[in-house]
Parts: sequence; structure tokens; C-alpha cells
Amino acid sequence: MSKNKVLQPNFKLSFLLPQYWLTWLGVIILYTISWLPYKVQLALGRLVGRLLLKIASSRKKVALRNLELCFPEMSDAERQRILKENFENTGIALFETGMGWWWPDWRIKRKFTITGLEHIEAAKADGQGVLLLAMHYLSAEIIGRGFGHAHPLVIFYRPHNNQLMEFFQFRGRGRSNKYMLGKRDVKGLIKALRDKESCLYLPDQDYGRNRSLFVPHFAVKETATTTGTLIFARQKDTKTMMMIPKRKEDGSGYTVEITPPLVDFPTDNDEHDVIRVNQEVEKAILRKPEQYMWLHRRFKTRPNEDDPSLYK
Repeated sequence: MSKNKVLQPNFKLSFLLPQYWLTWLGVIILYTISWLPYKVQLALGRLVGRLLLKIASSRKKVALRNLELCFPEMSDAERQRILKENFENTGIALFETGMGWWWPDWRIKRKFTITGLEHIEAAKADGQGVLLLAMHYLSAEIIGRGFGHAHPLVIFYRPHNNQLMEFFQFRGRGRSNKYMLGKRDVKGLIKALRDKESCLYLPDQDYGRNRSLFVPHFAVKETATTTGTLIFARQKDTKTMMMIPKRKEDGSGYTVEITPPLVDFPTDNDEHDVIRVNQEVEKAILRKPEQYMWLHRRFKTRPNEDDPSLYK
């Protein structure tokens, strides 16, 4: 097993200091709510999301601007509909975090339908490692837990800045998965792929200019897109697949689809390959755009440092 550069966080007496009291309050409330019936939590989440839509003006502006940039042909009414549903899903995601971290296994398992596992199994039978490309879906916390019961993963992730939240996040995400690697542990993920593990990587955020190319993403012609994906996809004996989750509209749970391995990917052309990744991400997002995390500034890095921000 690769040595994890993010040491597994242990409980510290310092977590009892006043600086963490507000975090403890939030965790206790979230834990308590997590034991309510599932559909009650969905309803509460929608209410919280509607409240956030009214009070989180800066995030609302970012999400709406992202929708304007990605879908210029869309009517204002349609963008407003997606925006409203997106905030409702953001509220639900808060409670899905509690479900993902603390629900017992039996409760998690019965909410999930997994398709496409045969593609991973075939790759493993051929002695291949698997690079699963996913997106920042709002339901990511419970999706990771649920999928891990069907097929445990190595997860490449960003540790939380709040050490107490990282304590809970690390344990919650690791309950059904193999182990987690901090976002700077590139060698660790490469070793995991060489060990024929199934590894989860999210290529859909703006990671700055370093190791990025500016290529189309939706209607934005020059989007900073990480080439880090290619470092992993080009490892010997590695298959790259898409992991596409969705919360069911009837409130019965979740589906996760694993696609067949990407054909003719990667090539020796970085630009061609990162465009391909963006196209695959777009197709996945369009299945349920209201469940995607539009609240982050995906297009904050411009091709030239003196280019005007797209968010002003």
C-alpha cells in the first residue's frame, strides 16, 4: 500500500478547545438529523437550500454566472430553474454528508444501484489498474460511501482546512473504501495504479495555471483544465473510465454508472486528451445539471494574468 502523505488524523485534546465549539455544534446537529427518515432529510435539505438561495448572495452569483457562461443559448427562465434546484440540491447535500459519514452499512447499501461494475472487473482480470474520473456532484459524500461497498476505492482528495472536520471527513469517507491520498501525493496515486487498484480522481475544477491547458469546456473556449489527469491515465496497464452518479428523482436513492473504458485514450497529444476529458465531463453533467456543484468558480483562471475576470 502506498504511504499516505496525509497522516490519518487522530483525535486530539485540542479539539475540545473553544475554537472548535462551533464545529462541534454543527457536527452534533448533523449527526442527530442523519437518523431521521431519508425522505424527511431530503425535504429539510430543500428548505435549507431555498434559504441559502436567499442569503448566500455571493455563491448565488457564482452559480448563475457559471450557468450563463456554460449555456449562453439557454433562456433566463431555464437557468433560474436550474439555479433554484441546484441550491435545493446543495441543501440536501449537507444532510447527505451526515448520511455518508454515519449511516450503518445496511442503510447505505439499500439506497444504491450500481451499473457497469463488469468494466472494472474485466480490467482487473486483465491485470489493469483503473482510473475512475468523476465530477464534483453535490451528493459526492454519500456516493463515495455507497459505491465503496460495491467496490472499494483509493480516493485522491483535498484535506479539510479545519482539523476537526478533517477528523470526521477522513473517517467518514474511509468507512467503505481502501485508503485516501492527499491531493499532492501524485506518486502515491501512481503507485496505487501500478498496484492494480481502482482510483478515484476528479479533473473538473480550476487548479490554476500549473499543469493546465486552456481548452474548451461547454461554451467557454479557454478553460484552465488540468493535465494531471494524463499523468495517471498514461500509467502502464491503466484503463480510464467515467463514474457517473445521480440521485433518483423519486427519492428512493442513487444510481452510479461506470462507463466502458475510454477508447483511444490517452494519446500522445495533451491538448486533444484534456479536451476529451472535458467533453466526457460535460456529457455526465448534462444528465443532471441541477445536481452538479455550480457554486465554485470553475473559470477563475484566465489565459493571461491581466485578462479581466469572468466573475465581475
